[in-house]
Amino acid sequence: MVISYRTLKLGKTFNELNLLRKEYGRQSVKIARRLASLHSAVNLQEFWPPESLPERCHELKGDRKGEFSMDLDHPFRLIFQPSHRPIPQLPEGGTDWSQITAITILRVEDTHGHG
Repeated sequence: MVISYRTLKLGKTFNELNLLRKEYGRQSVKIARRLASLHSAVNLQEFWPPESLPERCHELKGDRKGEFSMDLDHPFRLIFQPSHRPIPQLPEGGTDWSQITAITILRVEDTHGHG
């Protein structure tokens, strides 16, 4: 899968292990693992269904529609969006994960707003 980043700074941080460790501490190990999994995937379908893998990737809802979340260490998540415009859709509705072959990493955050 092709991975880009919301900002040049984020891309540099995610691609230099010493910067990743400095910025995200213990989360850096999981972030590096998730990036390796995403890089090696042909498409996002490889992470479906959400409960089947340790990465637990799922679509966000409401005002976050169009974004995806991938588990790191609880409660933190890797947030990204498909780089495709428009986002591929299934004929019966919903996102076609099999057609998502490029993503943009947006941030790491606690999606539940704790701590």
